[in-house]
Amino acid sequence: QTFFSQAPAGEDYFKQSTSRLHGIVDRLIAMTLEMYRAPERMVVELSALGLRHVGYGIPTEMFGPWVTACVQVMGSLTRDEKALESFSWSLGLISRILVRVVDEGSTIVMKAINANCDAQLRRAVACAPRGERAAWVLSVRVGTESISPLMW
Repeated sequence: QTFFSQAPAGEDYFKQSTSRLHGIVDRLIAMTLEMYRAPERMVVELSALGLRHVGYGIPTEMFGPWVTACVQVMGSLTRDEKALESFSWSLGLISRILVRVVDEGSTIVMKAINANCDAQLRRAVACAPRGERAAWVLSVRVGTESISPLMW
């Protein structure tokens, strides 16, 4: 509820069951710990997750309120300031990585696909050199990760 009170538009993106939302939060907590244990692996994993967020059409404006809400909830569950500070730092880093990936992966082709607009997709693909049009449509690449819009 904390997130939805801070960002009411977030309800449009979290349409899953409560058990699925609990799974997302469980994975989030595990990721904050893994960021300390294996940061390089986490950057690769977060790049893939960020590209999926591009496909879901999640606006980057949702990440800030999500982090704030998670830190507030965690603060209500612990009195350990070091643990809360560590959680907040790690979650903030995860958020910044995801925002970067979403920004870099939000190409004109992906925006057209998310808008589900045939005319917009045709205009986006027309911007690509003829020899690269298929690559623009079939692959979105950020860092070492790439994903195809056809996977959604």
